[in-house]
Amino acid sequence: MLKPFFHKEYIEAGCDEAGRGCLAGSVYAAAVILPRDYKNEMLNDSKQLSEKKRYLLREVIQKDALAWAVGIVTAEEIDKMNILNASIEAMHRALAALKMCPEAVIVDGNRFKPYKNLPYKTIVKGDGKYLSIAAASILAKTYRDDYMNEMAKKYPYYDWENNKGYPTQKHREAIKEYGISPFHRRTFTLLPMEELELKFN
Repeated sequence: MLKPFFHKEYIEAGCDEAGRGCLAGSVYAAAVILPRDYKNEMLNDSKQLSEKKRYLLREVIQKDALAWAVGIVTAEEIDKMNILNASIEAMHRALAALKMCPEAVIVDGNRFKPYKNLPYKTIVKGDGKYLSIAAASILAKTYRDDYMNEMAKKYPYYDWENNKGYPTQKHREAIKEYGISPFHRRTFTLLPMEELELKFN
């Protein structure tokens, strides 16, 4: 049974990101504040859920949450600040967009930077342990998937509707054949340097 982390007297926001390991596209993060004593047996790490369940739960989360928001950092920004800083920045943007200010923050993973001097805790595999992080993981994942599905219509040869920008064989083969798009992360190892042709500048 997933649960809150901080003592119930705190208004707690859970944060998680999606798209950190991708070769293309923005990184998305979500922040979610759930009601005290909230229960939902279906909530879990988004990676453990089917696509259908993730989208069903997105509607439930958005209806039940006291506040939720999504933060985005573009591929161009990722190349400037690196993916770790970009992931944290996306979480900060999500927190800043919440309609109510949390009193504590819990984050999936082991790296974070303070937000407005709020107490925070990083939790490895927190999306499988704590409700608000699980909820954030679902929102981040589904909203990023929506974005990559739209991008796939503009750049169909990369198979983004299936790989969502992750480094699959088909994605890398398309990079080799067609070059990179304006939405690829140029600081990532897209292909061995001798094979990479920058056709989209």
